[in-house]
Amino acid sequence: MAMMREQDFNRTALTVQRSQAWYTGQRAERIPHGLIGLVGADCSSLDLSYNNLVSLTALKEFANLEELVLDNNCLCDLNTLPRMPKLTTLSVNNNKVTDIERALDRIKECCPCLKYASLLGNPGCPDQLTNPTTTDEEDYERYRRYAVHVLPATLRFLDSRPISSRERQEARERGSLMRMVRVNLPNLSSLTAEEFARALHHKRHNSISVEEPDYTPLPDSMRGPLDVRRTKEENAGSLRYRQFLHMQFPTHPKTG
Repeated sequence: MAMMREQDFNRTALTVQRSQAWYTGQRAERIPHGLIGLVGADCSSLDLSYNNLVSLTALKEFANLEELVLDNNCLCDLNTLPRMPKLTTLSVNNNKVTDIERALDRIKECCPCLKYASLLGNPGCPDQLTNPTTTDEEDYERYRRYAVHVLPATLRFLDSRPISSRERQEARERGSLMRMVRVNLPNLSSLTAEEFARALHHKRHNSISVEEPDYTPLPDSMRGPLDVRRTKEENAGSLRYRQFLHMQFPTHPKTG
């Protein structure tokens, strides 16, 4: 059985240099048992990028890990990330993490000594490189303040930038208020006004969180061209009515 476990991965794809190991581009969905047997206990730096990882449970065998690179995998969340008390560097770029808040909470819980973290390229991360049409620089800056607020105080770098003293101060003062709120709706460009209104109504009334419903600046219902024209006519009529009152009754109190 031990021999079979050691052969459950491509041994020639593994590169080991002292306490560092690289096992990349092998389409592995889980960390191979053979890899654990060869480098687990002594490994301080592990690169598993460009695989198809969906689970991180086996990382519990890497007790001395300090650096972990998981870029370009298929992780939808970090729920399987085990406690890693020595980890200082964590890179999870270009995965499929949608709930960025839960991911940050998990990192805080499992990596108390973290100094560098990067989650760029995930659907839940509001960076302009991957979401140029739905996010802007302000969204990303809010995300940084919130992440600095949540993650351990040992954090020094977030994504590609060091954390400034100003960012840390703002994170202490307002970080808890800068949570990213998203409304998950279909492709808006393909919806009519009525379809969008129905989708928005459905999303609001089926929100998982009752205390924190999804926020949107849009009204509950969408108005069409006729509604806009009708509103203009009503405003014009109201203005003519006020002018008429002023001419007939100069001392009449103001209306509207």
